[in-house]
Amino acid sequence: MKIALDAQLTIGTATGIGEYVGGLADALERRGIEVARLFDRRVDPWRFDRRVYWDQVLLPQRARASGADLLHCAAGTMPLRLGMPAVATVHDVAWLRVQAHARPYARYYFGAFSIDRYRHAQRIVVDSEFSRGELLDAAPRLDASRMTVVYPGVADDYMGLDRRAGDGRTILAIGTIERRKNLEFLARALVHLPDARVVAIGPPTEYADEVVALAHELGVADRLEMRGYVGRADVLDLYARAAVVAVPSRYEGFGYAAAQALCAGTPAIVSDQSSLPEVVRDDAPVVPLELDAWVAALGGALRGDLDARAAEARPGSIRRFAWSVNAEAMRAVYEDALS
Repeated sequence: MKIALDAQLTIGTATGIGEYVGGLADALERRGIEVARLFDRRVDPWRFDRRVYWDQVLLPQRARASGADLLHCAAGTMPLRLGMPAVATVHDVAWLRVQAHARPYARYYFGAFSIDRYRHAQRIVVDSEFSRGELLDAAPRLDASRMTVVYPGVADDYMGLDRRAGDGRTILAIGTIERRKNLEFLARALVHLPDARVVAIGPPTEYADEVVALAHELGVADRLEMRGYVGRADVLDLYARAAVVAVPSRYEGFGYAAAQALCAGTPAIVSDQSSLPEVVRDDAPVVPLELDAWVAALGGALRGDLDARAAEARPGSIRRFAWSVNAEAMRAVYEDALS
């Protein structure tokens, strides 16, 4: 079996999908599956016109030329015309749910247009039961029997991380600084946590400027660090030393930051929204988006109240989010699609 894998989002400032694609490719190759990683460094995946050109022109050309049996469209989009069997991973339907502020053409392309293309995939993989329900709600004519829930894996460097004692002050927020991530909520919490700081890691959007302006208004700007995109070693060091990973997001198809924290043994607190309760189960506090509740939970984490719980949950999380588990499930999906 040879799989062509859309790996365009692994180049440049790779975010959650880039992490997913890179980890999947490595795990499939370890299981003896030949993978053709398709990407072009000359095409900026973060420019809309370039992304469409890659999806609709270059990707199908490269897939057919690769000699692969099947194309895995792992970034949530699919070519209009392909000419070979395909599997699509649908991470979420955020473009239909929480991206009303985005440009209409982008909402259409990543939303309604992409969902219509999923009808032409032999099989559809979703990141969570939550995302499966969201996709069926958005596209009720899709065949639910062609959908499989496969949790993304977490990289080995998180699982093997030497977790040290938390520093008692760092609240770590990981992910693209966009509105649905709700970073402003943590800025408001800082007002009531005078000894804490928030370190936000991830590519900024226009929303980041709004959060910075709010932090100045609240008088906490000196304790809100927006570091942008940083290297892997720095991210791992923050997971090793931070008091807690906070995920106050309003919408997540999976929630990589939470899963990575569980596997690293870093205490985490997540909101009660979307897939997050499903991902953390009982291994981390699930807190409603009420400021008092989050201030109390974060205060406890800064004092070290969650350290033992995180350490106890770590081995089970490592087993649950192992890439070997994901790759074996994906092999079965590929075989089913090709049959």
